[in-house]
This record gives sequence, structure tokens and C-alpha cells, in this order.
Amino acid sequence: MILQNKPKLTVVGAGPGDADLITLKAIKALQNADVVLYDALVNSELLMYASQAEQIFVGKRKGCYSYQQEQINELIVQRAQTKGHVVRLKGGDPFIFGRGAEEMEYAAQYGIETAMVPGISSSLAVPAYQNVPLTKRGSSESFWVITGTTKSHKISNDVALAAKSTATVVILMGMSKLPQIVSLFKAEGKHELPVAIIQNGTTPEEKIGVGTVDTIETVVAENGLSNPAIIVLGEVVRHRETLQKVYAEAKQTTTSI
Repeated sequence: MILQNKPKLTVVGAGPGDADLITLKAIKALQNADVVLYDALVNSELLMYASQAEQIFVGKRKGCYSYQQEQINELIVQRAQTKGHVVRLKGGDPFIFGRGAEEMEYAAQYGIETAMVPGISSSLAVPAYQNVPLTKRGSSESFWVITGTTKSHKISNDVALAAKSTATVVILMGMSKLPQIVSLFKAEGKHELPVAIIQNGTTPEEKIGVGTVDTIETVVAENGLSNPAIIVLGEVVRHRETLQKVYAEAKQTTTSI
């Protein structure tokens, strides 16, 4: 059998959820794909760009895996060798807690050409969609992006370190560890530090809860917030409320003229 495309793996970032946040380079990769392996957090609208390709769901939902990581690695190699160009479509950016690097390394061991197309990370885009800047002059000079749950299913030690800093802290995959996260920030005396939790960011199902380190657990319970969600801790969260006030004042001024 002669392959239309030579064996190749392209790991592609699908962005945080809004289909319009896909890059042109990612679309071109999908259009050239023979096989697409896609995750649960990928917007299904993006699959239309690969309508001629075999499409295989390899993600997980509510802790249930359709494929284990080892099986995904094997599937990438098998499809690349038998069909040609495999696109591994992953939510957000594949190099930010996405295991894209691992999959590329595995494919390369079998002599398969690899490429990577960056995606817009949820750690940046989801707060931005809610008017929360991760840096702001006078409020935050840097930001941390941390996984809330490590490979050993424990809270990352970096959360404790981040709690000591003045940086904005963005925690992915951390909802199950929220009580521990809150405790670490309270231990640093940051009871009144603003916190935003954004679920299903950049999608029509988006929900947000805003509070402080002291109140955020109550806010989560009252709003029914759960995964997939990101946690943002920092003074920059106040910008959202400030902007809303500026809009309201501007609207009132315009109306009175």
C-alpha cells in the first residue's frame, strides 16, 4: 500500500474551547490529516476541518478513559505507519500539561517525523475572556501556571511556593485540591486575596465564581462549580470588577448627555 502522506505526527493545540481561537496553522494541519486523534476538551466543531480523515476519540470524561496513554502512543505509531499523517488534537496548548512532548518522543523512536503546532493555553485565554489580566502594572509583575494535581495525584509543592509570592497564580486541574490550596494561602495570611474560578472557559457553558481565599469554597458550592475549571488567585482578579464599574459609569454619563 502506498501512503498518500509519509508517516508523520503533528501535535496540534486546539485552544481553550472557543472554536474561533484555533490558529490558521492548526487548521492547515487538520486539512492535511489522514487520521485525527482528539481529546475530550476539544471543540467538536474543529473536526469539520478534517472531514476526510479518520477521527478517533481518545480523551477521558469524568475519570473514564477511552484509551490509556500507552495505548494512545501505540495508536499514533500504528496509524502513522499504515495511513500517513496523524494529527493529535489536544485542548489548549499541548506543551502545557498536555503530554504532547511525550507523544512526540514516542513516535520519534519509530522513525516517524514529528511537528508541533502551538495552541492558545486555557491558562491565559480563560482569565482574559473574563477580563482578568494575569499581569497588570502595579498589581502583578509575574504569574505562575501550576498543575493542581501531580502524577502521584498529590497537590504540587509549587503551590506552597507560589502562595509566598506576589505573583498571580493560575492553577489547572486543581478543583479536587481546592481546600488544600486555600489552606496554603491562608497560612501566608492571604485571607482577603481575590480568587476567580472559571468553569468551561470560552464556551457557551462558561460559569464563573469570584470571591476571596476565605470565601471561595462557599462560592464554589453556591454556584455548583466543578471541573473542567481553572483557579486564578491574585490582585488582578479585581480588574474585572473595576472594568465593570468603569463601563457602568461611562454608560450613565453617555445616557445623561
